[in-house]
Amino acid sequence: MRWQGGRRGGNIEDRRGMSAAGVGGVGVGGVILAAIGYFVFGIDPSTTLAVVEGAGGQAQQEQAGARGTTADEGGQFVDVIESSTTDVWTPIFARTGKSYDPPAAVVIYSQATGTGCGTGQAAMGPFYCPADRKVYLDLSFWNELETKFGAQGEAARAYVIAHEIGHHVQHLTGQTDRVERGSRGEDSSAVRLELQADCYAGVWVAHAAEASGGQVSLDPKDIEDGIRAAAAVGDDALQQKSQGRVMPDAFTHGTSEQRMRWFRTGVQSGDPGACDTFKAARL
Repeated sequence: MRWQGGRRGGNIEDRRGMSAAGVGGVGVGGVILAAIGYFVFGIDPSTTLAVVEGAGGQAQQEQAGARGTTADEGGQFVDVIESSTTDVWTPIFARTGKSYDPPAAVVIYSQATGTGCGTGQAAMGPFYCPADRKVYLDLSFWNELETKFGAQGEAARAYVIAHEIGHHVQHLTGQTDRVERGSRGEDSSAVRLELQADCYAGVWVAHAAEASGGQVSLDPKDIEDGIRAAAAVGDDALQQKSQGRVMPDAFTHGTSEQRMRWFRTGVQSGDPGACDTFKAARL
C-alpha cells in the first residue's frame, strides 16, 4: 500500500502515555462499550464494566492529548489515512450540496481512555463515539489484527480506520439514528449499520488515489488484504473463535461473507448510494 507521501492533516489527538480518566461512573455509555466488547471481541461484560466503574472513581478530567502530526510511523499512518478520508468524503458531500465535517479527532491512546461514550479500553478494538464525534484507536490492535484475526498488512489497518470514519459519515447523514436500541440479529438495524460502514470503507478505497494525486493508493493485493480483514471480524468468525459456536440472534456486525461483499460493493461502485443496506432486500 502506498501512503508515505500522503497529506497529514494533523487531526490526531495523541494520548499515549497518559492515564485514563473517568467520565462519571458506568452510565449508558459504559453499558454500550460493554456490549461492544462482548459481541465483537468476546469480553466478559463484567470485566468491561469493572474497568469503566474503576475509572469513574479516578480524576474526572483528562487533559487533552497532544494535537497535530505525530512523530512515530504508526501515528503518521493514522494521520494520513484520516486525512485521505477527508479528501474523499469532502467532494462526495459537496456533490449533494452538503459540507463534510471531519471527525473532531482520531484519538490514539494506550490501554484505556475517557470518551464521550464511557471509558474505552484497548480490548474493545477501534470504535467511533457519536457523542464526541471522535474515533478511538489503541495501536496495539494492529498486533491483534494480525495474530488473533489473521489480517495482515497496512491495507487491513486502513480498512479498519476507514470503517470507523464510515460511522462518522453515518452520524452526519442521520443513518445512525435508524438503529433500534438493543438491535441485534442477522437482519437487525445494527448489522445493517455496520455493513454500510464496511461499504463506505470501500468507497474510500475507490477514490483514495484520485483524491490524493496518487499519494495514497491500494493495488488489487491491498484490496484483498482489506477484504480478508473484513472477513476476519465477521460475527460468525468471531463467535466461532471465542465461543466455539455461531449464534445468529446475537449478530451485531454481519457475517464474514456479508462484510466482504459490502466492502467489495463500495470498492467496485465508488458510490455511497450503492451502500444503502437499510433498503437492501438481501444483506
